[in-house]
Amino acid sequence: MGNRLSGPLDDPAQDAGYPGGHPPRMGFFTDTSVCIGCKACEVACKEWNSVPEDGIDLLGLSYDNTGELSANTWRHVAFVEQKVSAPAVDIGMPTIGAPKQTDDQSGDRDGVRWLMSSDVCKHCTHAACLDVCPTGSLFRTEFGTVVVQDDICNGCGYCVPACPYGVIGKREGDGRAWKCTLCYDRIGDGLQPACATACPTESIQYGPLDELRERADRRLEELHEKGVEQARLYGRDPDDGVGGDGAFFLLLDEPEVYGLPPDPVVTTRDLPAMWKRAAVAAASVAAGVAWAFLGRS
Repeated sequence: MGNRLSGPLDDPAQDAGYPGGHPPRMGFFTDTSVCIGCKACEVACKEWNSVPEDGIDLLGLSYDNTGELSANTWRHVAFVEQKVSAPAVDIGMPTIGAPKQTDDQSGDRDGVRWLMSSDVCKHCTHAACLDVCPTGSLFRTEFGTVVVQDDICNGCGYCVPACPYGVIGKREGDGRAWKCTLCYDRIGDGLQPACATACPTESIQYGPLDELRERADRRLEELHEKGVEQARLYGRDPDDGVGGDGAFFLLLDEPEVYGLPPDPVVTTRDLPAMWKRAAVAAASVAAGVAWAFLGRS
């Protein structure tokens, strides 16, 4: 079985059948507090994975020309503009669109702040897309990541609504499902994923998931000490609705502000109970039919 649904599991590769001694679980920690919105990650992802261009469309949403994750956008840098009036806090990143200083002595700033975040497939511990794929196109790797084998995908699209994050998409004119592979071909050779390699501020960090979690905890504590009380980790908790994510984030506001679900859950969590009830119902019908025939004889 490749996707157990009972309780947290930090070693999904072992649950998928990989023997002991497999590599540690690898993943992403994206620190949005140092993202400058350069989109180098988007470009590197497209170049390395030969992802088709998805047109130039500003969508009316500031500088965000991609809009969301899709079959043709495996890394999406979100730009969020917010009206603010808050004390200036140095969080160790360049100031983008710096608000104006007020005339009073409070140190408050009135203006606009940019929230930027490079979104990606979460490589969930409990991945619903694995549960619904009928061909085995989606599989769990020895690194604990989730990959689509495009040569096996039949384009059924079941994985698209199954993803609680809306990550997977079907490519127009192709019909198959596509998403981030965490550069499976690169990490197998000991290289970093293309997006992490290209990131100039180390907003995207790659490595063993346990180490990334420790690093994220330290960064969160640092920001809280600096007064950034709204900073939080998203996808870090192995006890959340998907068993924790293989790609998690440090956010500077509520998840909804970044277009992320506040409480994601495994969309297939009720499948075992549903199949059990269906089996009981089918057995009851079969027993009723048998009784009807036997009663007539």
